Amino acid sequence: MAPDTVSLRYFLVLAQELNFTRAAARIGIAQPALSARMRRLEAELGTALLVRNTRSVVLTTAGAALAESAPPALAALDRAWDTARSAAAGELGTLRIGYSLSAGAETAPALVDRLIRGNSGLEVGAVPMATPEISPAVADGRIDAGITRGEQPGRGVRRFLLRRMRVGVQLAQHHPLAEHPEIEIADVAAYPLRLPDRAANPVIHDQLSALFRDTRPHPRFHTPAVSFDMSQRDLRDGVTLAPAGEAAVTAQPAGLTWRPLRGAPSLTIHLVLPREQWPLHRRIRAVAKTLAHELHWLSD
Repeated sequence: MAPDTVSLRYFLVLAQELNFTRAAARIGIAQPALSARMRRLEAELGTALLVRNTRSVVLTTAGAALAESAPPALAALDRAWDTARSAAAGELGTLRIGYSLSAGAETAPALVDRLIRGNSGLEVGAVPMATPEISPAVADGRIDAGITRGEQPGRGVRRFLLRRMRVGVQLAQHHPLAEHPEIEIADVAAYPLRLPDRAANPVIHDQLSALFRDTRPHPRFHTPAVSFDMSQRDLRDGVTLAPAGEAAVTAQPAGLTWRPLRGAPSLTIHLVLPREQWPLHRRIRAVAKTLAHELHWLSD
């Protein structure tokens, strides 16, 4: 039979006070109720724990042994309860997050840092992934959550808007358009435009290229030889301009600057979670929502 932990805790108070009146007052129950609890505890154990008389209480050998061994056992039980509650609240476990490189400059690090700092029992691992692979990886359980630029297609997942970003262009600091605090879309279209390979992120590629659909003449698009070109020499030399969200400012190489495009719609960053969610998923959703509010990521 499982022990009556409430009666056991009452017994420990009585073992300290060695007086029913004082122990009952300290616990906050009536003395007859405390006496009844102790008789039931002794009956469960099948042995006397106390020797009672009108003036005092004395522990038996069994009672003294229980008074010594019960506190660490109850402390361990309390820790087990706390662990279970933490797990149920999504505050315990291992969280695997996949993010697209374009979300790794600012958004993903901010969310990972908040998860780690706010949940000491949570192990968070974040890995960069190709954007089209993130939603399928969330759906089949290879990762617990994803951060993508643009609302990526995919079954078995739910997407939550995490951030809106102004659209602008990266360009060399010495470029003539860098003199303007805000640039017209038509002015940008007069220069070769640097876009990532469409296979890397079809949603964002199409959204950025659509900005220039109605400009005449149509701009010339340039795709780098590698999907994530760290040198960006063509940009730094002023040969091309690169449409990009404002988060590009965070990881901007020396010699480049960013200017917003007047009238351009926002780019979006989304949190991707499995359709069937567990406490860990609900936890990351709650943390992400709070972070987005605090950092004004969803301000119009």
